Amino acid sequence: MEHVFFGYGSLVNRRTHDYAPALPARVSGWRRVWRATGHRQLAFLSVAPDADCEIEGLVAAVPRGDWAALDAREFAYAREPLAAGAIWHGLAGAARVQIYAVPEDGVARALADHPILLSYLDVVVQGFATEFGDEGVARFFATTAGWEAPILDDRAAPRYPRAQQLTDAERALVDGHLAALGAARISG
Repeated sequence: MEHVFFGYGSLVNRRTHDYAPALPARVSGWRRVWRATGHRQLAFLSVAPDADCEIEGLVAAVPRGDWAALDAREFAYAREPLAAGAIWHGLAGAARVQIYAVPEDGVARALADHPILLSYLDVVVQGFATEFGDEGVARFFATTAGWEAPILDDRAAPRYPRAQQLTDAERALVDGHLAALGAARISG
């Protein structure tokens, strides 16, 4: 399989895409980070090199090798290959696996001015709960930096285009982790 990517955020939630086959995977040497950029007012979930960290996600084939469609979904991200020994997955014959990261734009921006969209975070956590259980959700929060960004609560009117309906238990899971982090919530 020649065209393969590693998803570590909303792409972990299979309800947001039809990329198949998709299998759980782990990547070492990276940490998830919330990043503020000039591309938009909201924080982006990205990755940054971190030799002491390992993150979970999904590895999937790009249908028909159409990177343009996936690149459009990940419009503000740059795609780069992962080192062969950095990823563990069950896809037979997978060649180079690509990962998307928001590039630094050279301007320091405060996360406090770039909130995290709750409807997006809900989708991410729902995906991790489905794929990796409650322990996987806990690992998601533990291996993600940048929780000083406020949480923009848009659950009543989701702004994220691939928002999903959450169960009461899923909402409680998200809210419990945010409370444990002491994350500030703002209405939106």
